[in-house]
Amino acid sequence: VFIYTVIFQENILIPSLVFVDAATGKVVCRNGLLVVRDDPKGLEFPWGPKPFAEVVAGPLLRNNRQTTDSSSLEGHYVGVYFSAHWVSTEREREEGQRFLIFTFLTDKGEESEESFKQYFSEMPWLAVPYPDEARRSRLNRLYGIQGIPTLILLDAEGHMITRQGRVEVLNDPECRLFPWHPRPVLELSESNAVQLHEGPCLVLFVDAEEEGELEPAKELIQPIAEKLMAKYKAKEEETPLLFFVAGEDDMTDSLRDYTNLPEAAPLLTILDMSARAKYVRDVEEITPAVVDQFVSDFLAEKLKPEPI
Repeated sequence: VFIYTVIFQENILIPSLVFVDAATGKVVCRNGLLVVRDDPKGLEFPWGPKPFAEVVAGPLLRNNRQTTDSSSLEGHYVGVYFSAHWVSTEREREEGQRFLIFTFLTDKGEESEESFKQYFSEMPWLAVPYPDEARRSRLNRLYGIQGIPTLILLDAEGHMITRQGRVEVLNDPECRLFPWHPRPVLELSESNAVQLHEGPCLVLFVDAEEEGELEPAKELIQPIAEKLMAKYKAKEEETPLLFFVAGEDDMTDSLRDYTNLPEAAPLLTILDMSARAKYVRDVEEITPAVVDQFVSDFLAEKLKPEPI
């Protein structure tokens, strides 16, 4: 069954084709257009996700033109990097030396093999050979890549740790928090604000300007965030809601202006940028019980959205 929908909003790449298991409601594949292009006869239907080791299987290229088999990645943390020659790479080269990182260079039609060779010659990593477009496409489909650069981090068993590897690397150049497992609550900053576009996000705005003043707010919502993460991890599903605390700074002011939020603090909100919708809980005091009920009502679709 195909459902056609027209999108009247920004920040969504169209056309887009998503396959969903009607029995469970789970997303089977986000990059349906690539699936149809690569498998027009449906020989691999229903196109569910395959293990990383199976998708990546084959020779990998070093920048000295030698090759190694993908089996050499087994037992290692792996970074799957999707990029192109026009993306800035200096910082990535520096951070790539710190742990085993594995890169795939994607193209959008304008990337030539010469561009690939020039770009890859500066990189310390491994790559899928340029002519192997089918394997690069399968990796793109596996992780539902919608934009570049994107760094996917995998554990030693090939399970995904985070989609926000690039943000984590740039925020933690000494790798003190490696391997960067998702934290229940993040302090909103310019570097991680891109995650607001990954899906619905609970944002607790508080009156805090100095470092450390956000800690009470994080402690308030952390148990709710941890409970939700554990629930969906047990079901092997991605958490449907990210959690942030935000203080007083220029970036937060811009977010309030963009989403047309009041200047009140504390202010409890859920922002869904892709749907251009917001949910605001206007109460005199924000307690764990208030947050827990707000999250429960949102997930049960009991809240009425306001437009952003």
